[in-house]
Amino acid sequence: MKTHVLFVCSQNRLRSPTAEQVFADWPGIEVTSAGLNDGAANPVTPELLKWADTIFVMEGEHRTRLNHKFKPHLNKQRVICLGIPDKFRFMDPALVTLLKQTVPHHLGRKAKRGG
Repeated sequence: MKTHVLFVCSQNRLRSPTAEQVFADWPGIEVTSAGLNDGAANPVTPELLKWADTIFVMEGEHRTRLNHKFKPHLNKQRVICLGIPDKFRFMDPALVTLLKQTVPHHLGRKAKRGG
């Protein structure tokens, strides 16, 4: 069974879609991304939260907003803050490197790339 991973940022245009793309082909996980702001490309919904086993937020503010807006829908999920500021463009090489350095450690063995 695959672990369902949700990446969350503000607009779902730069950081979380980059994370989704970076981890899309990693074995043992299914990924998607969403945004917390009104007008996000793919907004966070109760259904997405129910689907997710692990939620990665980019900033502490995102964790606070997620808890405030969706607390009744956050039951079993781990919510992990990556501490990645809103200063990167989509697929920015520095962002990709940062994601690859921080995310797998939270996912455990399932996130290790196969040969």
